[in-house]
Amino acid sequence: MRQPSRLPAFLAPGGALWFPDPRLADSDGLVAVGADLSVERLLHAYEHGLFPWFDDEVPPLWWSPDPRAVIPVNGVHVSRRLDRRVRQSRFEFTWDRAFGDVMRACGTEREEGTWIVREMLDAYARLHEMGHAHSLEVWRGGALVGGIYGVHRGGLFAAESMFHRETDASKAALVVCVHSVAACGVTLFDVQMETPHLASMGARTWPRSRYLETLRTACARPVDLAGIEPRWSAVT
Repeated sequence: MRQPSRLPAFLAPGGALWFPDPRLADSDGLVAVGADLSVERLLHAYEHGLFPWFDDEVPPLWWSPDPRAVIPVNGVHVSRRLDRRVRQSRFEFTWDRAFGDVMRACGTEREEGTWIVREMLDAYARLHEMGHAHSLEVWRGGALVGGIYGVHRGGLFAAESMFHRETDASKAALVVCVHSVAACGVTLFDVQMETPHLASMGARTWPRSRYLETLRTACARPVDLAGIEPRWSAVT
């Protein structure tokens, strides 16, 4: 396979379905600039450990950071306080009932701005329509109060973003999402980069090399999320 002399590589929209080897990137992980957000390219990116992250003033930027944050599917943390809060709040959970609403909420309800620009909204809507992207919704009293969305490839679920409109709704969404996809056979739950919030929920960081090796095995697993049901487990 051909390799660029340096990274990031600059890719033309509509060009060959190819990315440089992410192992050649620095710790920040910027692998490529440009290309497009076609369904085929997005799926190829996730299968090779990359994801797009950019704003509306630049072309698509493709990343594979080192280290990479994951949540072990049997290690998401549910505190007693969170468990009590969820049960007292009478949250209701659904899958794929309001994908567009969840993604838009993830993009608009942030003081620091967003990378979920119109181009991303349209691209991931296409992924969702084809069964490659999914959302977990949190409801209370018929109102959408939280959610999370991500991309599914075999035994990989790549969580992209989450939001909340009530206390702990995003934490609840994350827990139910992990438990639900794990029950279907997902073995790798990617959250991209560690934050204090994600660390408190059980996120761990792996060297990029370990992530890429695990990803290869995970994507080869025959996992079907059709008919997935929300799951909330006891305190861990």
